[in-house]
Amino acid sequence: MDNRQQTGKTGEDIAVDFLNNSGYKIIERNFRCELGEIDIIALDKNILAFVEVRTKKTSSFCTPQETVTFSKQKKLQKLSLYYLAKKQIKNRDCRFDVVAIDLSKGKNGIEIFKNAFW
Repeated sequence: MDNRQQTGKTGEDIAVDFLNNSGYKIIERNFRCELGEIDIIALDKNILAFVEVRTKKTSSFCTPQETVTFSKQKKLQKLSLYYLAKKQIKNRDCRFDVVAIDLSKGKNGIEIFKNAFW
């Protein structure tokens, strides 16, 4: 595992703990298909959240959440539709959340952006 992959795994582990402590119920991690990967799929009360985790070691250049580009958003939208169809999930409120983690800020470096895009 290279350094970037290790940073991503560390971030996802932190995000899962953060989401669990925030009342989310984790349904699935690292859902993969031919279209790509969804980091975390979770329930926040009755809403199905597709969660993108962005982790940075430093706060230089840009924030973690700023790295979720328009093309990444479109890719996640396609992935979520594939997931819903594959799991035969219908009539469920869904949204896209981003968990941004700046490892240089410790526990203060975790933010969640609910309904980050649509």
